[in-house]
Amino acid sequence: MEVQKYLKRLAMEKSSPTLDYLSFLQLNHMEKIPFENLDVTRKVSIELDLGRIYNKVIGRHRGGYCYELNGLFQQLLTELGFNSHLIACTVNKPTGWAKPDTHAAIIVQLDQPYLVDVGFGDSVRQPVPLTGEERSDVSGTYRVNQTAEGLYDLQRYEEQEWKILYRFSELSKQIGEFKEGCIYNQISPDSSFTHGDIVTIATKTGRITLNGLSVTETNNGQKSKWDLTEEDKNQFLKEVFQITL
Repeated sequence: MEVQKYLKRLAMEKSSPTLDYLSFLQLNHMEKIPFENLDVTRKVSIELDLGRIYNKVIGRHRGGYCYELNGLFQQLLTELGFNSHLIACTVNKPTGWAKPDTHAAIIVQLDQPYLVDVGFGDSVRQPVPLTGEERSDVSGTYRVNQTAEGLYDLQRYEEQEWKILYRFSELSKQIGEFKEGCIYNQISPDSSFTHGDIVTIATKTGRITLNGLSVTETNNGQKSKWDLTEEDKNQFLKEVFQITL
């Protein structure tokens, strides 16, 4: 990994491993590098090799999904002197719990452990302590709630209640341990990523998402939607997400 090239993509300079620096790294990552499944829908195999992932995300200016984005970001954090490790999470979808432990996120140990995630799409943009303290940004208000010994829920406050986004433990994982989940999310009809293109990126005032040919833009809580033609799609990917296929 060439740390300076990675930091250049994030418009960041190298600094000391503090909470403030971690917060800026996470925010910039989410605003500069999109979450996307374009390889999945085009049957391009995604392998959990950090060298290949680095060449894709940094070398070819692409995005990726959780294993790629959080796997690569966790390596960057290590290179920058942070004490961090990957964790496995189980996503709570509107239809119920997804396949267990198929989402990858990060724990960073500073004055206390913090949950960090740059690969979950529309989610919290700053480190969240595991103590239940709330964190708010333009995307919402979040907390990590301990549910049992060693188990935690990332929650977002929606419609006057706390809704679970995913459940996790602090148990350290290696990137290769997500192989089964990575394959599942590339081929299973039950995967959220096998039914059409999804590309999304955080903006200063909200988020912009391409789902198939449908675009949703959130700006200070206000949503606008429109559709693209197939002919316009590649140009939109290039102009909005800086992705050239």
